[in-house]
Amino acid sequence: MRPSARPSSARAPASLREPRMQSMKPSAMNKRKLKESSAESAECISQVQKILRGRFCHQCAAGKLFGMEQQYRHLLELLKRTTVHGESNSALIIGPRGSGKTTLLNHVLKDLRAMEQVRENLLEVHLNGLLQTNDKVALKEITRQLQLENVVGDKVFGSFAENLAFLLEALRKGDRTSSCPILFVLDEFDLFVHHKNQTLLYNLFDISQSAQTPVTVIGLTCRQDILELLEKRVKSRFSHRQIYLMNSFDFKQYIKIFKKQLSLPAEFPDESFAQKWNNNVQHLSEDKTVQDVLQNLFHHAKDLRSLHLLLMLASSAVTVHHPLLTAADLQEASRQHSTDSKANIVHGLSVLEICLLIAMKHLNEVYDGEPFNFQMVYNEFQKFIQRKAHCMYNFEKPVVMKAFEHLLQLELVQPLERPSARAQREFLLMKLQLDSSQIMDALQVYPNCPTDVKQWAASSLSWL
Repeated sequence: MRPSARPSSARAPASLREPRMQSMKPSAMNKRKLKESSAESAECISQVQKILRGRFCHQCAAGKLFGMEQQYRHLLELLKRTTVHGESNSALIIGPRGSGKTTLLNHVLKDLRAMEQVRENLLEVHLNGLLQTNDKVALKEITRQLQLENVVGDKVFGSFAENLAFLLEALRKGDRTSSCPILFVLDEFDLFVHHKNQTLLYNLFDISQSAQTPVTVIGLTCRQDILELLEKRVKSRFSHRQIYLMNSFDFKQYIKIFKKQLSLPAEFPDESFAQKWNNNVQHLSEDKTVQDVLQNLFHHAKDLRSLHLLLMLASSAVTVHHPLLTAADLQEASRQHSTDSKANIVHGLSVLEICLLIAMKHLNEVYDGEPFNFQMVYNEFQKFIQRKAHCMYNFEKPVVMKAFEHLLQLELVQPLERPSARAQREFLLMKLQLDSSQIMDALQVYPNCPTDVKQWAASSLSWL
């Protein structure tokens, strides 16, 4: 008897199983590839942001100096003479804020430390006029940075000069040529001028003139008239070397700086991504929208610090899903960069405080910017209330005074003179720190601002 045939339905699942297995393999592989590629792109983006952050945030000595090659050579030669030949010197680096004084010094120090004869032979002391507010604090900081706390111990010195001479003597190791050269960097140099009798500056410059330990004093300041502030005895010991940084580049060079600051270096790990990024930067530099953004910034503030802030805001938009910068990113960064901080404060004020600002605005227009007092502002506000009593609550005078004092605390209003005990608060003369356009711009975006208040602000004259 023939065995009964196996039903075909029993064999079907086995025959269907193989193709399903085969179809599952490629999709799993695709997922793995996608995961690997996304991990690689995330790594690239992380590297890009690290490089750009280093350039824009930390004034690091990486990259290239722009428009200050001559000043770089001058400063490097000056410090070489101290570190290699044992000469004492002094110099001032003068330029407006953001012109690259600290960046220039960091570049020079980086290249100096790379030289073998300097690497272990240079001591640096960095002081800042904002932190070391008097000579006693400055001397403690010098002792700490030279690591001489144990040597000084509990010794008592008769004068600042004696203390400083002892510190330098402790560092000496033989004759002048074998003594360790010391570099003093005084940031915010003009603030040290206000120390009592300019003792710190006098002693530092005196040492740099004498044949003791090789010492160089470098001061960084944004004041052009700095030499006028020095006492005669201090000025006579200063070498009068001055290095000026004036941001002397034109707009074409500014565009080149923009490209250099955004471009990735040749040693970037992923060459194909670096090529794509750099090509995109080149396209951006030729884009009319981007050039308009840069032109506005160039005319407003020529310094590289402002450019770095703009590029930092733009590059923060770069993500795995948005790996390349666009013109829209730079436009948004420009909008954030130029946001008025005082106008932002206005957004958080109450309607009553807004009304007081509008009253001040009208007083400025009527009296051509002359100072006003609280009573005048209150009278102006009362005129508006009488005209529009149906839409505005008539606040009592003490409440209005409290709102006025809040504006004073926010420094949107400034007193012209220091208030005395006798003077009545209502009659102290004030000046508004906002102009009409700032108030009007803030009102446009103020949430739920009453229409009558907006109309009052827009009217050319107050309610007479």
